[in-house]
Amino acid sequence: MEKLSAGVEKLGYRLTSKQLSQFELYYSKLSKWNQRINLTAITEYEEVQIKHFLDSLTVTMAFHHLKGNPPAKVIDIGTGAGLPGIPIKIMMPQVQLTLVESISKKTTFLQYIINELNLKDVDILTARAEDIGHDETYRGKFDIVLSRAVAALPTLLELTLPFCRTGGIFIAQKQDRAKFEIDRAAKAIRVLGGVLLEIIDIDLPEFTDHRCLFVFGKISSTIEQYPRRAGIPLKNPIIY
Repeated sequence: MEKLSAGVEKLGYRLTSKQLSQFELYYSKLSKWNQRINLTAITEYEEVQIKHFLDSLTVTMAFHHLKGNPPAKVIDIGTGAGLPGIPIKIMMPQVQLTLVESISKKTTFLQYIINELNLKDVDILTARAEDIGHDETYRGKFDIVLSRAVAALPTLLELTLPFCRTGGIFIAQKQDRAKFEIDRAAKAIRVLGGVLLEIIDIDLPEFTDHRCLFVFGKISSTIEQYPRRAGIPLKNPIIY
């Protein structure tokens, strides 16, 4: 995990030998399960270190927007193989993590790998964000909401901001600045109780493409009608 370790140091952190061993185990199990379940198209050892693990940990570049204590409660919407949530949990074991994934085969893997990595305080939900976004157990309860490559911003905001507590943040990982998405998302940001705080460019030599973080603050509660029922945020996003 040399490439991962070097990249993490550029983010201002240092991984312990235990954490590096956990990432090694994560890679090994991910590769084996991927032969049976389509978890990722990226499988080469060094690529996984950079494009999955280090990429996941870049979200920490936005944590300074969270006022007060470090994040206690984090939810990862559409986590797939556990990215970015599990890498954050490995590096910050004190975090209480909730992983949301609608495909049961993937949540079977998530439960397996959480047990293998011996990670505590992790909840795994086989569910759609549109459904549990109205559950008082989860609605408005999280310091940080994460999502990686799930949908365009107008749709994504409706699926994520309802989980964020007032004063919390939502971090969307994107491949480029995609300013047109921000323009299209202006109404959704306002209606859902959010505000754009920053667009952070990921300027690390490990990445050959242009990546960035869209960081949103939650300034008021999301009105009750959102998120709408499954499929509607994608078919009819809140735009203009």
